[in-house]
Amino acid sequence: MKRIIGVDEKVSPKMLIPLSIQHTFAMFGASVLVPIVLGINPSIVLLMNGIGTLLFILITKRKAPAYLGSSFAFLGPATIIIGQSGFRYAQGAFVAIGLMGCILAYIIYKFGTDWIDVVLPPAAMGSVVSLIGFELAQATVSGGKIGANIMTDTRTTNDLIVFLVTLSVAILGSVLFKKFLATIPILIAIITGYIVSVTLKMVDFTPVMQASLFTLPKFQLPIFDLKSIITMLPVILVITSEHISHQVVTSNIIGRDLLKEPGLHRSIFADNFSTALSGFIGGVPTTTYGENIGVMAITKVYSVYVIAGAACISILMAFIGPLSALISSIPGNVIGGVTFLLYGMIGTSGIRLLVDQKVDYSQSKNLILTSVIFVTGLSGLKINFLGVSLSGMVLASVVAVVLSLLFYVFDRLGIMND
Repeated sequence: MKRIIGVDEKVSPKMLIPLSIQHTFAMFGASVLVPIVLGINPSIVLLMNGIGTLLFILITKRKAPAYLGSSFAFLGPATIIIGQSGFRYAQGAFVAIGLMGCILAYIIYKFGTDWIDVVLPPAAMGSVVSLIGFELAQATVSGGKIGANIMTDTRTTNDLIVFLVTLSVAILGSVLFKKFLATIPILIAIITGYIVSVTLKMVDFTPVMQASLFTLPKFQLPIFDLKSIITMLPVILVITSEHISHQVVTSNIIGRDLLKEPGLHRSIFADNFSTALSGFIGGVPTTTYGENIGVMAITKVYSVYVIAGAACISILMAFIGPLSALISSIPGNVIGGVTFLLYGMIGTSGIRLLVDQKVDYSQSKNLILTSVIFVTGLSGLKINFLGVSLSGMVLASVVAVVLSLLFYVFDRLGIMND
C-alpha cells in the first residue's frame, strides 16, 4: 500500500525536488499553451502561475493543496476581445472578472455554502467534475502541445511508440512502483518518454542552445473597457463551478472537506485574486489545475510544500531561458502519454463523487441532471450568447446551474413527481 504524504507534511530536500518537478511537468504543457494561443510570451505566465500558487497556499492557510495554472475558460471571449481591441483590453477584463470573484468570496463568507447544493446538487456536481477530465480526453491524442500526435495525418510509428511507452510507464509505475518511486510515477514516465524521444531523434535542442541565460518577462498594464468586460462576464459562472468542482474532487482525494476548512471563501478569493493580479501586470487568468489534482490522486502526495516547490520552479523558469526551453522541448507525445491517464483520473473522480454522495438515480431529477449535463458537454453543441460562444464544460456548467435552480423551485412548490 502506498504511503500517504499528508497536506501538512514536510518532506526532505532529496524528495522535495523530484516531487516538485513532477508537478511542474504535469502543468507545463497545458499552462504554456494558453499564452501561445493568445499570442503572448509564456514567461510572464510561468511567473504569475508560481506567484499565484504561493499566494493561494498562503491565503488558504496551507490547508488546500492546489497548483494554479493558466485557465482555459477565458480563451473564447479573450480571443474575441484580442481580435477586436488587443490583448491589453483582455487584460482589463481578466482583472474585472477576478475582482468580481473576490466579491463573490465575501458573499460566501457572509452567507455560507449551503446554496451550493441548490445551484449544483451532487448529481450535477459529479457530472461537471467528470466533464473536466472527459472533455480534455481527445486533446491527449490529437497532437499539439498537450497531446500525442497519433490521430493526425502526420502521425508516425515513432509518435505512437513514444506515446505508448510514456503511458505504459505511468500506468505500470502507478501500480507496481514501491517506496519513494511510488510517489513519482508521472515524473519517471515523462523522463522515460523524453529519453525515448531523444533516442528516436524527435527532439530539437537548437532552442535550448540559443536561449539567453536570463530572460525578463514582458510586463504591461491593462486597459479597462466596459464592452470587453461584458463580453467576458459569463465566464464568472464557469470558473466558479470549475473551482467548486476542483475543491470537491481534491477534498475527496485528501480526505478533508476543503469547502469548510479552510473554507470555500478563502480558496475562491485566492483563485480570483491571482487572476486579477496576473491580468494587471500582463499575464493570463489562473485556476486550480486538474493535471496536478490527477498527480495527487495517483501518487497520494498531498503536501502543500511540494506544491510550493513546484511554484518556485515555475518562477525560476520565467527568468532562466535554457531551463524553460528544455522543458518546452518535451514532445506532445510525452505529455499526451501522461495526460491520457491524468485526465481520466479527473473524470473518474466525478464518478466517485456520485458514488460517495449516494446519488439516487431512481429520482427523475438526478437522472435528468446527469444525462443532460453529459450530453451537453460531450456532444459538441455550441451556443452563442451575447457574442460569446459557449460549448463543452462551459455550456454544461451553465445548463447544470439553470436546471438545478429550476428543479429546486419545482421542489419547493411541491409539484415534482418524485
